[in-house]
Amino acid sequence: MTMKIFLIAAAALACIAATPAAHAEAGPAGIAATFGNTVTSTYPDGRSQKIWLKSDGTWTGRSRRGSPLAGKWSMRGEKVCLRQTSPAMPFSFCQVLPADPEVGLTSKDLVGTPIRLKLVKGMPK
Repeated sequence: MTMKIFLIAAAALACIAATPAAHAEAGPAGIAATFGNTVTSTYPDGRSQKIWLKSDGTWTGRSRRGSPLAGKWSMRGEKVCLRQTSPAMPFSFCQVLPADPEVGLTSKDLVGTPIRLKLVKGMPK
């Protein structure tokens, strides 16, 4: 069961490349747009995983079931690579993240489930 939770969290973070029509802004300017905001991964069942990137290279989040997540991020080309440290996962995933709250990205998780990535202004208090 624990490995399944890891894989579900990883799937939401490890989305396959976004559609070209999304026009996501990547790189340092794109990642800066995520600071102080929420990146959501919404699944067909309506549940969402949320992550919050910090400028110090760390991130926190909540799984689709509300479990806490945390890790470190880095840039690799145009993609943000997320390494989950809590609960620990032995690999990292790279994804273009949305930089514009008006434009989301359509992607798929590791098992091919379609998801929608979106940048939502603000963070929970």
